[in-house]
Amino acid sequence: MKFKIILALLVPFLFCIPCMAQSADAVLGVWQSGHGSVRVRIFKTGENHNGKIVWLREENDEAGKPKTDQNNPSESQRNQPLIGVEALSDFTYKGAGVWEGGTVYDPRSGKKYSCKLSISESGALEIRAFMGISLIGMTQVWTRVK
Repeated sequence: MKFKIILALLVPFLFCIPCMAQSADAVLGVWQSGHGSVRVRIFKTGENHNGKIVWLREENDEAGKPKTDQNNPSESQRNQPLIGVEALSDFTYKGAGVWEGGTVYDPRSGKKYSCKLSISESGALEIRAFMGISLIGMTQVWTRVK
């Protein structure tokens, strides 16, 4: 009888372990922004997760040349193509599908913001950008590109 009780308690727990133990690498891959104009590949460097722009809906400017990071605060980087720019930097996995401690770079404004990443139950990537505290900020929802 005790065996049946122990088994009845353990079986649901064993099925829940994969849900609770979401991998630190679950965020890896290519993600498309909510507005659909940019795709970012998230990769791992050491223990940190970073992301580079790998695709733009409009890759070229009006002159037909690749768009550059013209709003970068560093003048020396303003001529570099937007494809390849690191948009997400230095995220650390904190558990439960959350990555913190990183920054997001907005090439439209040339500004960096503190940021938190999380994967929702539906599998979408929620990017919470903020200045100071995360209560005052903005969240974008990105989808995984297959």
